[in-house]
Amino acid sequence: MTLSLDTGRRIARSAHAAADRLRLRPLTIVVLDGGGHIVVAERSDASPIGRFEIARGKAYGALALGMNSRAIMERGELQPQFVASATAALDGRVIPVPGGVLVDDVSGRLVGAVGVSGDTSDNDELVAMEAIAAAGLAPRGAWA
Repeated sequence: MTLSLDTGRRIARSAHAAADRLRLRPLTIVVLDGGGHIVVAERSDASPIGRFEIARGKAYGALALGMNSRAIMERGELQPQFVASATAALDGRVIPVPGGVLVDDVSGRLVGAVGVSGDTSDNDELVAMEAIAAAGLAPRGAWA
């Protein structure tokens, strides 16, 4: 399975709905397939112009390093040189803060990543995880 356009759109709609329900600031959502290609990129009205790059960097970094962006942040706290080097090697496309979540299909196979930016990083991550689950997929590292 790969992330289809329809699935990407469902994830984006669910993310916007969660943000509205939680009364978050305007968000930008980027859904990438397993190869790092953009499936969907959507922004709320009034979402600042830099949010696309941040959301994409959260999702791309997660895919490139095989861990959610929260885990990249935590690793960076222990090994800042690793995250700085990885970011440089990936042409600056790693944003090491929560909000980039890997997406597994029902069999546990990695099929993509979602990046959300616009509110606090914790809220961005929460929205991404909720939206992935709402689309019938599994956010990797979801809460127990």
